Amino acid sequence: MRDHSTPPQDQADGLRKLFASSRVRFVPVVSNPHVVGGGALLEGLCAAFAELGLHTLVIDAGEQAPQAGELAAVDLASCVERLSKHVSYLPARGLPMRYINANGSAAQFLEVVTDAAPYADVVLLHASAAELARVVASREVRPVLLADTDTMSVTHAYAGMKWLAQRAGLMVYSLLLACSPQLRLADRIAAQISSCGDGFLGAVLRDWACLDPRMPASSPMSAELRHLARELLIAAPPGMVAEPAADAMPLRPRAMWQRRPATVPAQGLVMAAN
Repeated sequence: MRDHSTPPQDQADGLRKLFASSRVRFVPVVSNPHVVGGGALLEGLCAAFAELGLHTLVIDAGEQAPQAGELAAVDLASCVERLSKHVSYLPARGLPMRYINANGSAAQFLEVVTDAAPYADVVLLHASAAELARVVASREVRPVLLADTDTMSVTHAYAGMKWLAQRAGLMVYSLLLACSPQLRLADRIAAQISSCGDGFLGAVLRDWACLDPRMPASSPMSAELRHLARELLIAAPPGMVAEPAADAMPLRPRAMWQRRPATVPAQGLVMAAN
């Protein structure tokens, strides 16, 4: 694992002031139905943003997320649930696709959700690569890939990178792994995704971190997760400028929240490189 030491207190204070004075930032997270503990990964990101004094709106449009409420079409703000001082939640399965325009872009969805939650400093959109491509094509954002030690989850994470690189022109990524930071396989997974992304797509895996979903939420946050969260905010310029998106097809849905023990692939990592 890389060693990102905890930033000095004065640097953290400077980051809080920087982000507090900025407009909303957008963080796309590529949903992965093969990941065990995906919800804990999203919670970890929210906790890292909360340390900087930021309020995060989680828009959950993943394959197994709850559908948007009946009032979403007329009063989206009423569908946003305040979970804590620093986190709000919007169930939104299928919602981004309601904002498709004649060019196949759903970029207007970002403007609608930021209007619905004007108190949010960070908008975290958890959705399939196909939906994200319609929302964020050509934007200066860094998508977060999710994976665990299961081979299918790693393959799905790389497939998400491939889709967004080819359909939305996004070439820089972060990776969040649902496993123990001490697991040596995590380094191999990150190296494999980084190598395939660079070799086949010209894409860059900028940074990565681990979060063990079996650990209590009160456990100390790793320096790697703090570093990843700060880099995501720096990489996403403030503002929500609509951009046209490329055409896309929906990914095959599969249950995301079903828990199973993490497994170590016996035959190495199988990547969808072609």
